[in-house]
Amino acid sequence: MRRIPAAPLLLGLAGLIPFVWGAATYLHDGLQAWGAAQLGPRFVGRDMPIFYGSVILSFMSGVLWGFATRASRGQAAAGYALSVLPALWAFFMTGGGPVSDGMNLIFGFAGLLLLDAAFAHWGLTPPWWMPLRVLLTVIVIACLAVGVFL
Repeated sequence: MRRIPAAPLLLGLAGLIPFVWGAATYLHDGLQAWGAAQLGPRFVGRDMPIFYGSVILSFMSGVLWGFATRASRGQAAAGYALSVLPALWAFFMTGGGPVSDGMNLIFGFAGLLLLDAAFAHWGLTPPWWMPLRVLLTVIVIACLAVGVFL
């Protein structure tokens, strides 16, 4: 496993806070009541990771677009085309209710990991990219699964 630089690791882990918070407040009524009183009802429970997950999939489209700029010709065209898929997935596959939205985001993040692997295979990502993405994706999917399956 390649050593992940501190800044991307810490920022990536910080980016997990809304997912973990949403799962925790979904599982614990007292925490949900406190969070709703302090932050508002949109920022607790299983809806929280869905809203945030849609934003993150869109953000990751931008990250992949940036990696595509390192490619040339046909590979660049493929990279640009593939990079927009996570944002389109989030846009078209959410809005049907918390369980279907959660499932669709789980599939979206799993698909994003496949795109990450493709971009890494093409040599467009830093060497530490896949260890970071696997770690973050496992936690994101686990948090989304709380709202879908529990």
